[in-house]
Amino acid sequence: MNEVAELELPTQENIRTDLRSVFQGAIRVVLELILEEELREMVGAGRWERFGRRVDLRNGTYLRKLITSMGAVDLEVPRAREGGSAGAGVFGRYKRRTQEIDDTIVSAYVHGASTRDVGQITETLMGEHVGRSTVSRVTRSLNEKVEELRKAPITGPIPYLFLDATFLDARWARKVENVSALVAYGIGLDGRRQLLAVTIGAEESEDSWSEHLAQLVERGISGVQLVVADAHAGLAKAVRHHLPEALQQRCTVHLQRNVLSKAPQRLRARLAREVSKVFDAPSKPEARRRVEALKAGLGKQVPEALACLESGFEAATHFYAFPREHWHRIRSTNGLERLHGEIKRRTRAVGAFPDRASALRLVTAVALQVTAIWTDRRYLDMSLLKPKEVAVAKAA
Repeated sequence: MNEVAELELPTQENIRTDLRSVFQGAIRVVLELILEEELREMVGAGRWERFGRRVDLRNGTYLRKLITSMGAVDLEVPRAREGGSAGAGVFGRYKRRTQEIDDTIVSAYVHGASTRDVGQITETLMGEHVGRSTVSRVTRSLNEKVEELRKAPITGPIPYLFLDATFLDARWARKVENVSALVAYGIGLDGRRQLLAVTIGAEESEDSWSEHLAQLVERGISGVQLVVADAHAGLAKAVRHHLPEALQQRCTVHLQRNVLSKAPQRLRARLAREVSKVFDAPSKPEARRRVEALKAGLGKQVPEALACLESGFEAATHFYAFPREHWHRIRSTNGLERLHGEIKRRTRAVGAFPDRASALRLVTAVALQVTAIWTDRRYLDMSLLKPKEVAVAKAA
């Protein structure tokens, strides 16, 4: 009786390992050919060739590990006696990873992976663990994005300017402190939103906001008619100093939160509906009438909440001076609130930043990535601004 040997089929893991080995071998062969050609240019002659135009002598090879998307590859790098080793034009003289690996590390970090998580990701995908210190060094490349945003000229009028802050922990003078990330974005005459500035301040104060706004003025911001922000005293003073012609619109969402915080829990839902009706009014006089009606009714039960609403009413209703179609989007900083939420989500894995510079790098990178889609569509129809308002914006 003939015995038929059972054929053991390769597993998916076996196939993946074999393919990885094949690709690693191909990468090694191609790179070593390129390195050999580079050394030939440096020396002036190929291996064993004797030309009168030789300018250097070969000096053997050395092994160098390079991490690629297919894993680690050991290369034989040729070198010359005077010119040193080849490879500076291929992957950098001292680099141990290809550029695509560094780009992947930065992308994972910006998307919320911690330095420890990035090491585990590279080990899973490429079979090589990247240490936390390496991740920190690689992400310093984000400095270019920080500087690019900080120095970019602001062209054209910005009729609407939005300002807000979020808070995160960073090490400062050997102690973890809660610092502020100040963010500004504007809407130009083309109706599109644009991220204007991100800075890190010791705290949200007049000084930090003044420095932030001074940077915008230095870069050429002009034509600001309305600044939308929270009712922060230091921010208000800084705006009056740097943008004295602009109206200051108090964020209606923040005001409503302040009003509700002064009412008992059982009345907050009802009070929230009434306060919302105030800012949904078709005109400022009608909004004032609704405040008076609230005062005569539910306001009698929550006098502190009503006093808060009345004190903030004027600052929160400047939006009525602009086109009706813009009201919903220029009366609050909700656009920045959503951006801050994304910043919080992606920085949660970091915990406390090692310093303020690293905090600025990541917050700027996240902000640039989140706001990249803003240029794809028009946010407001700025043609609705009155000709006089447009002329004022262009002349400012």
